[in-house]
Amino acid sequence: MPARAKHGAIVVLNAGSSSVKFAAFACEPDAAEVAERLLHGEIDGTGASAKLVAWKDDGTPLSGEDLMAAEAKAGHDAHALGLLFGWLKRQLPDHRVRGVAHRVVHGGERFTRPVRVTPEVLAQLEALVPLAPLHQPHNLAAIRAIAQMAPALPQIACFDTAFHAGQDWVAQAYALPRHIRDAGVRRYGFHGLSYEYIAGALPARLGPQAEGRIVVAHLGNGASLCALRARRSVATTMGFTALDGLVMGTRCGSLDPGVVLYLAREMHLSPAGIEKLLYQESGLLGVSEISSDMRTLEDSADPRAAAAIDLFVHRIGRELGSLAAALGGIDALVFTAGIGEHSRTVRQRVCEGAAWLGLELDEAANQAHAARISTPGSRVSAWVIPTNEELMLARHAQALLAAKNNR
Repeated sequence: MPARAKHGAIVVLNAGSSSVKFAAFACEPDAAEVAERLLHGEIDGTGASAKLVAWKDDGTPLSGEDLMAAEAKAGHDAHALGLLFGWLKRQLPDHRVRGVAHRVVHGGERFTRPVRVTPEVLAQLEALVPLAPLHQPHNLAAIRAIAQMAPALPQIACFDTAFHAGQDWVAQAYALPRHIRDAGVRRYGFHGLSYEYIAGALPARLGPQAEGRIVVAHLGNGASLCALRARRSVATTMGFTALDGLVMGTRCGSLDPGVVLYLAREMHLSPAGIEKLLYQESGLLGVSEISSDMRTLEDSADPRAAAAIDLFVHRIGRELGSLAAALGGIDALVFTAGIGEHSRTVRQRVCEGAAWLGLELDEAANQAHAARISTPGSRVSAWVIPTNEELMLARHAQALLAAKNNR
């Protein structure tokens, strides 16, 4: 009997320090767009304690497996990803993986659109590790692991910085000497895959207003705001690294550079110590001394938890005013990502603080997690739109693979 024809699939990976999130999307070689998401899940933890949890696209749980045999190491080495791909093959027997799309946090000045990974590209991305030390090493470790496991399998890197590449130079520049700016020290911005998805989703929700002056609040463990005009990035709160701007789960957000000098000179912290402090020990965790998780803080009666939430909201309000000024006004505010999509309290407080812009919150709609949470008469509308970075990754990978097939 002839072998059964197989459909195509694109696997999406988002590799972090202690987990790998994954998804598989159906696609055909010459299709203009990916089809439905087939499944999604996560390898959580590292070493012998790592577990796989996964679901079909309709939410049906799939049987999880302990992927870590005694000889397995961390979650993104070749062995662990090999076990994951073996599991995917058993779950999707009628599909052949045509490519893997990776979220890569930093693309620098060179990479302003998705790119197929080659050894040369990988070397250039390695040079950007100091700009995103919390994320980039893990993103690249997954790429290296798959290259070792399946050298012929196409891998596509999609960059969180790319969406902001078209900003005017004044939105990107620091007031530093030219030779430093020419060396690549500038504002890059991040969360671009999320903002790109929201920009594409705006017309269906906002109609003609989608082309106006929109501020999107990507609020999660990492948090930033982005000002859009005609659905393009005009300004954003993150800068040279993903430390800048808002208070985050463990990251400090905006900080007077003199503080870093003080930490080094007077408190005798090493560069590595300062990096650990600002990336891993600050933010909601550092202020509250309880947790980096907004859900835990909202459930806590400890005044330190309240103080952390107060600072989080305060900084959003300040940056929102800054981006409204960059846009010359604001027509809509969009909340997305974990906190933005699920925290009624944060949304309420941010909207109440933005009343001066003409935003009037519909409290009942906000409590119900409605799509629109502003009143019908509000001059500035407010929305909750779930983001979908996985889908953006799959779309970019499919576009590159289809372009190659059609040459």
